Amino acid sequence: MSDLVIHLDPDAAQPPFEQLKARIAAMVDNGTLRAGDQLPTVRRLAADLGLAPNTVARAYRELEQSGLLDTRGRSGTFVSGDQVHQEARRAAVDFVVRLRALGIGQTEALDLVRRSFG
Repeated sequence: MSDLVIHLDPDAAQPPFEQLKARIAAMVDNGTLRAGDQLPTVRRLAADLGLAPNTVARAYRELEQSGLLDTRGRSGTFVSGDQVHQEARRAAVDFVVRLRALGIGQTEALDLVRRSFG
């Protein structure tokens, strides 16, 4: 999506990456951005918004961790699937974070999931 229009407030107390995350999330919530839509590259959006590429990269990365975006290497960054899959991704990330904090590894975590589905 090359015509993504996002306005950030340089005087806001909220840092630019937080504003960007909130704007993109709102665009997904209101249907402006839909599952499968491609976002501009980090460099392109950074140039369009007058931000450092690392600022945009951080926003994209955090939105990906929350399940809202999906980065596919050189293919680009896309809005993730439907709401059910987005929620499932968020739950999976939360699950992994919690299990890592408990010292549980991937093999044991997957066994726990398999047993839970019983």
